[in-house]
Amino acid sequence: MKILINNQSGQPIYDQISSQLRDQIIQGDLSEDESLPGIRTLAKDLRISVITTKRAYEELEREGYIYTVPGKGSFVAKRNESLIREEYLRRIEEHLEEVYRLAGLLHLSEDELKKIADTIREADDERS
Repeated sequence: MKILINNQSGQPIYDQISSQLRDQIIQGDLSEDESLPGIRTLAKDLRISVITTKRAYEELEREGYIYTVPGKGSFVAKRNESLIREEYLRRIEEHLEEVYRLAGLLHLSEDELKKIADTIREADDERS
């Protein structure tokens, strides 16, 4: 498990931690029932507040990505495919919002956007 903190990103540290752990869980880099570092251990390793790591873990637990066993620690929860699907759909929506924002700046038509999407899809099909 690897977590990198960027103090200049503007993104809160707890959010950086939870985002990176969420990504590792979704991608399968962390497996079901795998033990996560303790809150204090992670805080010490990252040189941050215990409160910050606790908040990140609480967020992940609330979202269903991890579970905590009192006295034993936090573990990766069973893969919830619908939860993972929702996360990917949310990310797609964010990217599409940015695409439409940029397209608006260039006054691109729907047809022009479709051509760009078709070109990307064709290039991706060739790589597969």
